[in-house]
Amino acid sequence: MAHPKIGLALGSGGARGFAHLGVIKVLKDAGIPIDLIAGSSMGALVACFYGAGLDLERLYTFSIAFKRKYFLDFTVPKMGFITGKKVKEFIRMFTHGKNIEELSIPIAIVATDLLTGEKVIFTQGPVAEAVRASISIPGIFVPERYQGRLLVDGGVTDRVPISVAKDMGADIIIAVDVSTVKQGAEITSIYDVIMQSIDIMQMEITNSRENAANIMIRPPVENFSSQAFTNIEEIIKLGEDETKKHLDQIAVEIEQWKGST
Repeated sequence: MAHPKIGLALGSGGARGFAHLGVIKVLKDAGIPIDLIAGSSMGALVACFYGAGLDLERLYTFSIAFKRKYFLDFTVPKMGFITGKKVKEFIRMFTHGKNIEELSIPIAIVATDLLTGEKVIFTQGPVAEAVRASISIPGIFVPERYQGRLLVDGGVTDRVPISVAKDMGADIIIAVDVSTVKQGAEITSIYDVIMQSIDIMQMEITNSRENAANIMIRPPVENFSSQAFTNIEEIIKLGEDETKKHLDQIAVEIEQWKGST
């Protein structure tokens, strides 16, 4: 019997994006195949680590030990506070210098062209450059210059890239949104101002696109700061727990697809 092509759409959200690991682990443990992934920002980073063949246990261990200071290189602000060279080398090392088309499953990485306002979708070329572009939070990271474009965070144009997963050929789309706006959030730094602003700008767009996904998973991570790399274990666990609640619904979607073909 034919099987549906299952695609994940993994959204942006800074440190909250570690919840994506919990989602992937529960799907794999439940025997639900992941045939393709579209990722924005942190979703792109997780997608490429998974696609590069890093086993989830190792990814869990690495993520929990993650410290910002090892990967962020600060600069005198001109177009951003962080040059991004360290994180690019880190991505290149962990994905073995691969191109996107060499990953184990089809992966699309979403970025935004600051010069044209266009959404840019990478499905081939160096992983490190594409992910570095996709995580370039405006005002925080210096934009990535690549192929004549000036690229910033994919979350600016498409926080949860559901339409990208559909265009990749997914029959069933499981979307994961980790950027719910926290009302009454404590805003104490320029980072908080920028991240909260992007989340608010994207809120209505994401809500209007939600119906395009078969399943929308929203781990309740809004109480964690998108910049706090201190509660990674809890964030991953929330991704696991929220996904478990949707397993029956996913099974129904798969059966309905089989019944309609």
